[in-house]
Amino acid sequence: MSSKSKHNNTVTYNGEIVAGSLLINESRKIARLLLNDADAEAWHQAIVIENVLQKRSPVAAKRQARLIKNRLSLMKADLWEIVDNGSADVAIQALLAAAIKHSRLVGDFMDTVIRQHWQTFKEKISVKDWKDFLEICAQVDPKVDEWTETTRSKLKQIVFRILAESKYIASTRSPKLLPVSIVPAIKQYLVKNSEDYVLRCMEVTQ
Repeated sequence: MSSKSKHNNTVTYNGEIVAGSLLINESRKIARLLLNDADAEAWHQAIVIENVLQKRSPVAAKRQARLIKNRLSLMKADLWEIVDNGSADVAIQALLAAAIKHSRLVGDFMDTVIRQHWQTFKEKISVKDWKDFLEICAQVDPKVDEWTETTRSKLKQIVFRILAESKYIASTRSPKLLPVSIVPAIKQYLVKNSEDYVLRCMEVTQ
């Protein structure tokens, strides 16, 4: 496994990302609420009453809003601005950076499996790669062993979708690896804020 990052002294893997992938449209709206320093009442008004995330139920809306807020709250307002106002490509890389910082499951999969594939000229990632990866995760964090097959499968779907949305793989159905260049604004933010782990994960194809 990769070395422990500054933001997390003990490596633990949580399944919170089952609530969604990068969710660019929803994340733009949450970023705007964060930039406006919305209080609890304003959050409730936007998420539940106005249903700005356009979810089928208040429970689903609150769950997804919580996931996005938890991701973006780990980053600074500079990144929220990029998510809110940046082009789709730039916003997606900003959201990937936040997702990596929030979820070691995403980051370590990139930092180990995808890096190794690039180094050994393997063109695609597979279900077996995911299963092998979770076995390694369980050695680091025994709680991973308690995840059901349904949870493991759902997490794979989300992680592969994140990789497809950020163009590290061609698609979830055809998970062929693609080279990725980090957008200058994102790299600048990560370097400036000493987000070494996140940057290393995002630079795996280089």
